[in-house]
Amino acid sequence: MLRSKVLVVCSLLLFLSSIGLAQEGYDNYRFNEQDTLRGSLNPLRTSYDVRFYDMDLWVDMEKEYIEGYIGIDFDVLEDLSSIQLDLFENMKIDRVTLVNNYEELDLSFQRNGNAFFVDLPSLSAGEKARINVYYNGKPLKAKNAPWDGGFSWKKDQKERPWLGVSCEGIGASLWWPNKDHLSEEPDSMRINIRVDQAYTVISNGNLRSTSSFDDGTHSFEWFVSYPINNYNVSLNIGQYVHFEDKYISLDKDTLQCDYYVMDYNLELAQEHFQQVHGVLASFEYFFDKYPFWEDGYALIETPYLGMEHQSGIAYGNRFMRGYLGRMIPADMDWDFIIVHETGHEYFGNSISSKDHAEMWIHESFTTYMEALYVEYRYEYPDVERYLLGQRGFIKNKQSIIAPMGVNFDNWESSDHYYKGSWILHTLRHHMDNDEQWFGLIKSFYKKYAMSHIDTEDFIAFSEEYTGKELRSVINHFLYKKDLPVLAYSVKQKGKKKILEYKWVGVDPGFDLTVWLKVGDELQRIQPGTDLKTSVFDSSKSESLEVDLAKALILTQELD
Repeated sequence: MLRSKVLVVCSLLLFLSSIGLAQEGYDNYRFNEQDTLRGSLNPLRTSYDVRFYDMDLWVDMEKEYIEGYIGIDFDVLEDLSSIQLDLFENMKIDRVTLVNNYEELDLSFQRNGNAFFVDLPSLSAGEKARINVYYNGKPLKAKNAPWDGGFSWKKDQKERPWLGVSCEGIGASLWWPNKDHLSEEPDSMRINIRVDQAYTVISNGNLRSTSSFDDGTHSFEWFVSYPINNYNVSLNIGQYVHFEDKYISLDKDTLQCDYYVMDYNLELAQEHFQQVHGVLASFEYFFDKYPFWEDGYALIETPYLGMEHQSGIAYGNRFMRGYLGRMIPADMDWDFIIVHETGHEYFGNSISSKDHAEMWIHESFTTYMEALYVEYRYEYPDVERYLLGQRGFIKNKQSIIAPMGVNFDNWESSDHYYKGSWILHTLRHHMDNDEQWFGLIKSFYKKYAMSHIDTEDFIAFSEEYTGKELRSVINHFLYKKDLPVLAYSVKQKGKKKILEYKWVGVDPGFDLTVWLKVGDELQRIQPGTDLKTSVFDSSKSESLEVDLAKALILTQELD
């Protein structure tokens, strides 16, 4: 009966996703049962909560193969006799067991594509349980990591095997069984990986122990002491060398910083990674101390560009300024991947979204943190230069909020990065109060650190903090694909300039501040959907133009 109810719920969610709700630009997308099983929270997922994952794997670097088990400790939230877990169907499940007093009872399970359903003895709400999933296989290879996730089996510059794993969006279940939904994080996790003695394994958290075996292998046991997104769990295997550093916080606390790079890059990395202190200091200033303090901060060289793996950031920017030498102003010198992925430790890892459709919570805030880093290190005009350099990447093909409940990961543009960052920049100038703005984003972060949120949480908090109506502005930018358009005209009348203006393509009540450059001064106007008029003294200035460096809008001639 429960399975039948699940199918009904999934069908309803699939229908709601297919009609697009309030989102724009997704009419051509169609979703199937697998999308819904992965992206929705049905009763076979909501009836239990994972407390702990215990990963124990053997990785064969030559055969590109893994084998082992995942232990899953969970709390029973509702009476249940079956649960859904996720593992890509190309991976073979050998056995699923219920662990009871150190004995294992074999359980039956059924596959449905990338999901599988485990039959359990009837468990009552309030009980605790553990199951072990034994499995093996060759995980999906990444075609274009980190954007197209999977295992990156590569060779280093000395032609030695080198492995990095990235799976944001596509899902951690491509290589290990888990409840693969953004809203589910264990309280902690053990990661024990066994490899040939030629290799070193670097993962998340802290290294607790190593063990050697007579068969020429050794294992590395890592432990994550904080909740962690499943896609943040990663493996890095190769010929690594290690060096360390300490960061002293504003309140004089000490953060352990560990760096793992290929042996031939040691000296280069020791010089290049010195900029980490400034990055940590800037984000501490704007938000709070580095969030995963006890697990430490780490950069791990990878054969792909980068990823925000919690307490073990994947770094592949080749020790270059900018984004592989590009994408920042020519007179700036900082590493884009260090700044961006460190920002994700705050937004993405500490604060996480509940659904992939709202990934702007991860990416928009983190991309905006790049601009904050520029402001901390340089001056405010440099912030505008930096943001204007990104404006050309905004495509406006789809709304930033995507279809819900289907694990959507197929944006046609990067608007949840650049457009989202510009939304936050626009809100700052809409509020016209930097003290309040910086208080807002810091207070918002500190309230929701180590939790999952949705868009409504941000809107409600922002309106309560400021005492202002912000919903109409935020909703337009997030749920509509087109930018607001300011239609205006300027007429000369004697010594006066007459400005007529109104919004086009917005809903009634849209109330965004627009800044004008009137000579050497800035003045603000509040357009509406009805025509408004403002008068300026042209004897003091001949020039009058809209300042497009402070708001994400378009302009056109007033009809």
